[in-house]
Amino acid sequence: MYSDSQQNAVSANSMFSRNPRRLALQRAWQVLLWTLAAVVFVWAFADSRFRDPEGFPTGQICLPIAFGFALIALGWTAESRWRKFVCWFALLLLGQAVSLQLIEAGNLIRYQHYKPLGRLFTQTEPLLLTLLLTQTAIVMAGMRRHWSAIRAWLTKHFRIWQLVSIGLLFILSSTALSREVSVYVAEVLFATFVQAVNLGNVVLLAWAFPEDRLPRIKEKVKVFEGTENPGGGRRGYWDRFVVIAALWVATVAALLGYFVYQRHPHVSDEVAYLQHARYLAAGVLTLPAPVVPAAFEVYLIEIENGRWYATPPFGWPAVLAIGVLLGVPWLVNPMLAGLNVLLAYALARELYDRRIARWVLLLLCISPWHILMAINFMTHTLTLTCALGAGLFVVWARRTDRAQWMVAAGGLVGLASLVRPLEGLILAGLLGLWSIGAWGRRLKPLSLAAFILGVTAIGAFAIPYNKLLTGNPFANPIMAYTDKHFGIGTNALGFGSNRGLGWALDPFPGHGPLDAAVNANLNIFSMNIELLGWGAGSLLLLALLFFSGTLRKADYLMLAVIAVVFIAHSLYWYSGGPDFGARYWYLMLFPCVVLTARGIQFLVMTLKSGSNSLSYIRVAIAIFSLSTLTLVNYFPWRAIDKYHHYLGMRPDVRYLARQFNFGKSLILIRGNRHPDYVSAFAYNPLDLNADVPVYAWDRDPSVRAQILQAYRDRPVWIVNGPSLTGRGYEVVSGPLRAGDLLTSAKAYK
Repeated sequence: MYSDSQQNAVSANSMFSRNPRRLALQRAWQVLLWTLAAVVFVWAFADSRFRDPEGFPTGQICLPIAFGFALIALGWTAESRWRKFVCWFALLLLGQAVSLQLIEAGNLIRYQHYKPLGRLFTQTEPLLLTLLLTQTAIVMAGMRRHWSAIRAWLTKHFRIWQLVSIGLLFILSSTALSREVSVYVAEVLFATFVQAVNLGNVVLLAWAFPEDRLPRIKEKVKVFEGTENPGGGRRGYWDRFVVIAALWVATVAALLGYFVYQRHPHVSDEVAYLQHARYLAAGVLTLPAPVVPAAFEVYLIEIENGRWYATPPFGWPAVLAIGVLLGVPWLVNPMLAGLNVLLAYALARELYDRRIARWVLLLLCISPWHILMAINFMTHTLTLTCALGAGLFVVWARRTDRAQWMVAAGGLVGLASLVRPLEGLILAGLLGLWSIGAWGRRLKPLSLAAFILGVTAIGAFAIPYNKLLTGNPFANPIMAYTDKHFGIGTNALGFGSNRGLGWALDPFPGHGPLDAAVNANLNIFSMNIELLGWGAGSLLLLALLFFSGTLRKADYLMLAVIAVVFIAHSLYWYSGGPDFGARYWYLMLFPCVVLTARGIQFLVMTLKSGSNSLSYIRVAIAIFSLSTLTLVNYFPWRAIDKYHHYLGMRPDVRYLARQFNFGKSLILIRGNRHPDYVSAFAYNPLDLNADVPVYAWDRDPSVRAQILQAYRDRPVWIVNGPSLTGRGYEVVSGPLRAGDLLTSAKAYK
């Protein structure tokens, strides 16, 4: 007796043995396509048009790479039964790659937009528009036969108002607001059109999967979901599959952090965090003020009363200091991201079941929002660790009635308050409500007291720290900093005409309900593209579940997290900007991924009840295909196009220091404070009198004279920053004598 796979192999071999000419033609076609793919890859990496002036790949390289993978897919199978499915997959792959090339993003601080329609049709390569129109025509032709089935499914499971609501979210999340209404309306229509074409392509791809292969895929899906052992219980959360997923996330984030982000801070906040971590690792809470403060001025680092210190809360720098001590601060967030995969899986298993937890695992492994956040030196990955860990400990306390779990949960909430105080408050409120009976059983008074003890024991460290830096135990240093430099109350929560630091991305002066609405649009759009990187949008499955009327108790808990984060941050004047997705909403990552997994389950259950008992397997096929496209298309494009030399921040000075052997010298950095000086500042020693290079801002003639006088005993190098060179840092002159520069009237010109 043969197994199913053996019977299929025998059948295929028999067919080919009866028609050797057909087999030879198929093999020749396969070799031709793979050879063409190899040629495309070589061309993509060899052609200078796909590289910047320094030789690093640009985002344009992603299109030929996608084309190469499409050729590989087309040549992979020799059996005709796969051709239809593979063709739809290749079309979807190319379609998403083309749409990404129509976007203007880049490494500046701005939200991505499609080119305005006028320039889209006049300044775009004809090949791109041709491919987009070709995909559109093929998808429209393919969908004609399926409209009746789609309409029947929609009307069976949704009412008109639900469909309208889903449609509005699909449309309004497709692009970010623009200041010109006409530009925004045109972009919304085009972006929705692109999403709809890709969505139709996904549907056709799933429909084209060979019917006779569905049983085999069903078995593979069962293995993936862990349902082959349904009685496995809740213990032993982290099997080999889960551990590999965590290692995958940590490894991908580390590789991107090394090769793309270059182990270098790219946002001014990161420079402050790193400086803070470095002197905490050295065992001090402040540094002596530099002799010429104006030459070392960096955003979020205060110089006053003879002290020099970073003003953000110390929780994240204290954790980052561990990486500093080990010499790998850039690895801290990738390791935390891997840990978050383990915590998210365990929490999802507790709240739902193994099937949902496995889908959550997959989505976290391909989420650009999750992984790209972990390549930086920002605080958000740690706050997610605190949230997931605290949530898991509360679940264990509810199940076991052991108060020690609540102490641990409270401790993580307290740590979150030392990292991002607003997130700490959000977690304390949500977990506190859950503990006293909201969304489930009320915990015993001892457990509640243990939670409060954990929060206060850790969170209270802020009191003496605040007292040391500001003189007021309840005055946060960062708030004192913004009050001093930008105006009283400018960085406070709530509505008011004085809110805001005057940044260009702040939609309107002050902060009011209209600002909150604009910020919400910007963040929802960011989530739609960054959450999963799907060309059809990342929020559709979540929307289907929300309006399906099939929500469970645990789903409402997830929605409560989303709602509280949304409301809390609506009171803040800034959206978080385009840095690393909707970063101020990062606590929404887990609930959004969970609800997306539940959306997958909703589709599966509705299709299981249909006439074809295996149709639901096509949902898994569609999700796996979309996830593959995220890894092939979206990740390389986003990482290369945006985060390489993001905001003009570059690590060049560390290479120049070796090339020119700066040694004990003074390096005058010419250019703007950001990015020119702040990027170089990251390589300053804690002791500005150490026998190593000291990087000072060549701010103006007066500051230059003061800094040269202070460092008269050192040779001086003058370096132009990227905003002056249009490239990287460049040594203008040196080594020079400080005394000669002081007496030269032409030195500053």
